[in-house]
Amino acid sequence: MIQRVLGSRTVGAIGLGGMPMSIEGRPDADRSIATIHAALDAGVTLIDTADAYHLHAGEVGHNEELIARALAGYGGDTSEVLVATKGGHLRPGDGTWTQNGRPDHLKEAAKASARRLGVEAIGLYQFHRPDPDVPYADSIGAIRELLDEGVILQAGISNADVAQIDLANDILGGRLVSVQNQFSPAHRSSLAELEHCATLGIAFLPWSPLGGIRNAAALGGRHAAFARIAAAHGVSPQQVTLAWELALAPIVIPIPGASRPASVQDSVKAVGLTLSADEIALLSQS
Repeated sequence: MIQRVLGSRTVGAIGLGGMPMSIEGRPDADRSIATIHAALDAGVTLIDTADAYHLHAGEVGHNEELIARALAGYGGDTSEVLVATKGGHLRPGDGTWTQNGRPDHLKEAAKASARRLGVEAIGLYQFHRPDPDVPYADSIGAIRELLDEGVILQAGISNADVAQIDLANDILGGRLVSVQNQFSPAHRSSLAELEHCATLGIAFLPWSPLGGIRNAAALGGRHAAFARIAAAHGVSPQQVTLAWELALAPIVIPIPGASRPASVQDSVKAVGLTLSADEIALLSQS
């Protein structure tokens, strides 16, 4: 399923997470666009965003609009680029996050995202986070309606457990194509969901695959085995981390966030880094 749905160029590759370009500490628009263009130049074909990736209350969809602008101004071919966005998670602008999984909200949010992205149909739309006040089946039912109506071309979920994966796939009639959960050397609680996705042939997109914006630069200092193996290969600990995640299952597509061209250029090199079975085992146990 994964190769048919997300495209063979995306499989075994690195995506780009757009969140750092739009929240606290974000760079200016020109540097963000240069980062997206650097990702495209490096062969990235999956860009992840969400309507909630913004800083201030009055700028919902900031990151979606930024990505649309970058794609429109790119001089090369973008026909194979898949932009994945999400809805159902809100950021009022005061540093807090809330959920809204009501079907009416999700349907309107998806249409608004499509307008900001400048597309007739969203390539991949994911339910961002379960809303404790709304039955999960009701939220996924709205995603199914969006899929049936052609507002979105593919459907996914985020921050989901195994039971929710199965429920969503059932409600969507076997059309669930992606699960986006947090996963990194420091956060491995979604390993069961990763393995379940591998069994079902559903893409697993680790968010914060390097441990988060604040921790990515210090990854080697926090996880000694990753630093040692990086030194042995003459590469960064970040590359080793992404290569390890790619080696866990063919359906894994890490989406590290980036706000500088150099960051995404380094991350993409992980695709060509081959780790030995012993190295993978050591990193998995570390």
